[in-house]
Amino acid sequence: MQFAESSGVKLFVESTGTGTPIVFVHEFAGDYRNWDDQVRFFGRHFRCITFNARGYPPSEVPGDVEHYSQALAVEDIASVLRWAGVKDAHIVGVSMGGYATLNFGLAHPAMARSLTIVGAGHGSDPERHEQFLRDSGELAGRLVSLGMEEGIVHYANSTIRRRFKEKDPRGFATFNRQFAEHSALGSSLTTRGCQMRRPTIYELGERMAKLDVPTLIVTGDDDEPCIEPALFMKRTIPDARLWIVPRTTHAVNLEEPEAFNRVVSDFITAVDRQRQE
Repeated sequence: MQFAESSGVKLFVESTGTGTPIVFVHEFAGDYRNWDDQVRFFGRHFRCITFNARGYPPSEVPGDVEHYSQALAVEDIASVLRWAGVKDAHIVGVSMGGYATLNFGLAHPAMARSLTIVGAGHGSDPERHEQFLRDSGELAGRLVSLGMEEGIVHYANSTIRRRFKEKDPRGFATFNRQFAEHSALGSSLTTRGCQMRRPTIYELGERMAKLDVPTLIVTGDDDEPCIEPALFMKRTIPDARLWIVPRTTHAVNLEEPEAFNRVVSDFITAVDRQRQE
């Protein structure tokens, strides 16, 4: 096993293939294994770097909520790049990882060749933000009191997963089995330290308007909490394009891997071509 160190925490990292690097950043309910379809596809021509966030074994699980935050998630990506010995990379993130990808671009634009932000924005709606915080707090409590397998049942079967379950029952079952293998403590503290404290997409608007990194924003048309934030990002980030995927909910890379790989490949290839001109 290989580990990068970030702010005193060891992060499990895998690197596959050679060429221009792509760093994949997983969602709250996922881990590095969620990117298998992407690593197999992009690993033919790119260097694919996947890692587990802090709190997700075999990465270390700090026991203090202050060791979990949006800022630390951003610095963890930077630490992985430094560990890999690359000065910049294409950054691709889903949900929690999409938030981290956006904030990484804002904090370290010189290290980002491009940003692909997928399913980001849950909890940003001002009218639903308080409910999001209540739901997140309840989830964090259930995880430590009931354990992962029982504590995730409601979250894993929410409406933002329904198309995945319909389209690919076996893939959905694998996803939930892997989710249940996570650390209850790490997942609970990630919820409290990162999810519940991070700025909303709308609060980042002023900084996004100055972002000078090519950006692809992706959302499923049935991922209702993320549609308006996706439109806001498209309208705010100067060099942004938006892909809305029909009959798709949250984890687009898992629900529609072939389409996802094709669109992201076209995007990053175009970005690299433009950099060479």
